[in-house]
Amino acid sequence: MTTRKVPIRAEATSEDQSVTTLELFFDLVFVFALTQITALMAHEMTWHGVLRGVLLIGLLWWSWIGFSWLCNLVKADEGSVRGVMLAAMAAMFLIALAIPEAFHDLPGGLFGPVVIALAYFAFRAMHLWLFWLIADGDRVLRRTLLRFAPSMLAGTALLLVASQFHGNTQTLLWALALAADYGGTYLIDARGWRLRSAAHFAERHGLIIIIALGESIVAIGVGVTDLPISWPIIIASLLGLAIASALWWIYFDAAVHYGEQALAAEPPETSPKLARDAYTFLHFPMVAGIVLLALGLKKVLEYVGDTEHHHLDDPLKGIGLFALFGGVVLYLLGHVGFKWRTTHTLGVSRLITAALAIVAALTLTDVPALGQLAVLAALLAALVAYESIHYARERDVLRHHHESAG
Repeated sequence: MTTRKVPIRAEATSEDQSVTTLELFFDLVFVFALTQITALMAHEMTWHGVLRGVLLIGLLWWSWIGFSWLCNLVKADEGSVRGVMLAAMAAMFLIALAIPEAFHDLPGGLFGPVVIALAYFAFRAMHLWLFWLIADGDRVLRRTLLRFAPSMLAGTALLLVASQFHGNTQTLLWALALAADYGGTYLIDARGWRLRSAAHFAERHGLIIIIALGESIVAIGVGVTDLPISWPIIIASLLGLAIASALWWIYFDAAVHYGEQALAAEPPETSPKLARDAYTFLHFPMVAGIVLLALGLKKVLEYVGDTEHHHLDDPLKGIGLFALFGGVVLYLLGHVGFKWRTTHTLGVSRLITAALAIVAALTLTDVPALGQLAVLAALLAALVAYESIHYARERDVLRHHHESAG
């Protein structure tokens, strides 16, 4: 592998490139940000608060996704790229630190909403600048970047405008900022982007799912930090872990393999479009779903463990119930879309499970929180058991083919 002749020192990735330790280090800031978002939604348990939390997830996801593309072309831990990665990591860390003040500035200090807008602009500017430099000599990629820049500038400008407003207007401007960023990227001809390593791209997104699942486990622990250990807490924690484990299985037993195979088999001229649709866009509902689930798990643990404010027969209602079941539904629907885009097959069993989860959320409103959690765990356990048996041969071929190819 040779060093690329670009205005900065950068080493091109290979087709079998693995995720670097610097990229994993970068992800630690992402998981901290997700923890901050979960805490913010738990503090403001309203529909408006949840909407704002999802908008924050969207902001962080779009920040992270840019470098997943860039580091598919050049190694993150080599040359000048390493320094830019660390600087971008610092900008994301500032965003994460300011998340509690994303919409409501606290007295004293800097104005939180402006800090987030400026840090986001700095992050995106570093990404675009580095991408421009490594695209030296590639006129198609540079033309694509020029088409990409207006949506990025519009998104960051709207965030800065939003920082000067409050309430619904502020939330609407945030939504418009993300719509400009996401929509502008979608409307650009994806053939202008470059994808060098299907293996790296798939592994990168698989690891971010692991990072998000880790946040759901953290939420279980945070929910009972100040509470004495008890049997209800133990049972609820194990059920929560079982749900997180089922979500892990749903992705890593097969989806991670057929996604990578589909991406590797796609012709070079259309592989960037497949990567954009299946990973950049369709992984977002998976991550958002896991964060909402984390919020639901956090509230369940509070209900079953905090005996001063709740009884064991208290049901989870409203936002908490929506987050618990709705997060899993969103995650499953993301998988259905991912499978359809990569293999052109419909994940019927996952659609049915998502529908049953919706029915359960609507009909179990008077069931104690621990019972609601148990029903959700049972639904996912049934899905895992069914797919393990029904698709056993297909999955065995898929996994062994992947291993032999590796």
